[in-house]
Amino acid sequence: MDLYAARQNMVESQVRVNDVTDMPLQLAMRHIQRERLCAPSQAFGAYGEVESPIAPGRVLMKPRDISKLLQIAEPKTGERALAIAAPYAAAVLSHAGLKVTAQESDPRVLSVTEPYLKELGVRIETSDLKAPVGADYDMIIIEGAVAEVPAAWLDALKVGGRLAVVVRDGAVGHARLYIRLQSGVSERDVFDSTPSTLPGFERAPSFQF
Repeated sequence: MDLYAARQNMVESQVRVNDVTDMPLQLAMRHIQRERLCAPSQAFGAYGEVESPIAPGRVLMKPRDISKLLQIAEPKTGERALAIAAPYAAAVLSHAGLKVTAQESDPRVLSVTEPYLKELGVRIETSDLKAPVGADYDMIIIEGAVAEVPAAWLDALKVGGRLAVVVRDGAVGHARLYIRLQSGVSERDVFDSTPSTLPGFERAPSFQF
């Protein structure tokens, strides 16, 4: 299989046609070897219109969804970014010239993604995903859906910082952009998306009589 050709076709058929016009992002996605961030046995499907398995319970978001999510965050060269459970996003942002920290909690995921991310100069941190490492980030990206956004994620942004995540509590989720203000946070839904929910970020069942 010609993975280079598959990578270019992914950008042409799944990214550009879905209104992702950010050229540095397109360039990074043409370069980053997505197959090195999913389970080796699943490399053949890394560029398809599917979620690519990394380890049990964890996947890479579809190229269409992650490219649109990255674009709404408006990444800029030199900014500090935190990629929470987001190895592919971390790789793309690093290639686009950001200073990226990838936060992960699952050692099975790290066994797959860490070698390539280190090659790309991404800093790796292992800790609870609901408690961000560091603070004053220009942007935070999450590669998976959550039922609720932890307040700690918003607190880790600098003023003017952006958080891009899919909030999903049902059949359809919504990609949402949060912006940290001097006082409070603004938020808006940007597009519909249905990625898998990150383990541990499902809605807690409510008590019923």
